[in-house]
Amino acid sequence: MILMRCLPAIAAILALVAFAPTGQAQTPSAPLTAEQAEAVNRLVHDYLMNNPKVLQEAIDHAQEAARDEAEQKVKAEMISRREELESDPTSPVLGNSKGDVTIVEFFDYRCPYCKASAPAVAALLVADKRVRLVLKDFPILGKESTFASRIALAVQKHGKYAEYYKAMFALKSPIDDAATLEIVKSIGLDPEQIRKESDASDIDTMLAHNFDLAKAIGVEGTPAFVLGDTLIPGAVTVEVLKEQIAALRGKKS
Repeated sequence: MILMRCLPAIAAILALVAFAPTGQAQTPSAPLTAEQAEAVNRLVHDYLMNNPKVLQEAIDHAQEAARDEAEQKVKAEMISRREELESDPTSPVLGNSKGDVTIVEFFDYRCPYCKASAPAVAALLVADKRVRLVLKDFPILGKESTFASRIALAVQKHGKYAEYYKAMFALKSPIDDAATLEIVKSIGLDPEQIRKESDASDIDTMLAHNFDLAKAIGVEGTPAFVLGDTLIPGAVTVEVLKEQIAALRGKKS
């Protein structure tokens, strides 16, 4: 794809040089003839064969420019949608609800990398009492994941989201609908009642909003952590989170 983008630009430059009447590059006043186009093709072929590093440099430059553009777009989206990311009243919050640093986590209960990160996140909340964790249910791994997230958001209405969240990630067996409802029972709620409540339309809205936010800021998998205007994809360690938090606090001081 990038190669195809580079070739027309190279061809245009060579055409300007080759067919400028004074020997200097000028903008042609008419399209190239068939003969001229064939000559340009030969020039491009010969130039690239004799200077292969030029094409690689162009590709590298295009890739770097594309990455920079994508990163800037993501940062702009995170800034413009910070209120939705950090302060949506429908999103569950763990840790210090009035903390000075907010971490937003997009996660799936059936994601093994989310499960691997859960102890690090839990340890951070114990070690740093000024951290606020906003949880965005982002079920992308099938119907069992969607069921678990819908149940979670129904449980939230009963004030037991934190208990459910911790129990789900502590579960040793695979997560299916039966295991999910067993967790509901273990935290003192009626599984059948919660199942019915999980069909509420407002839960559709919450999940749709999470998916919209994830798409807008470039979240493509789970887990994904947002700290300020920084997106950290994949499993994390306590050390990585602490470094990002220190950087955020440094910006505020």
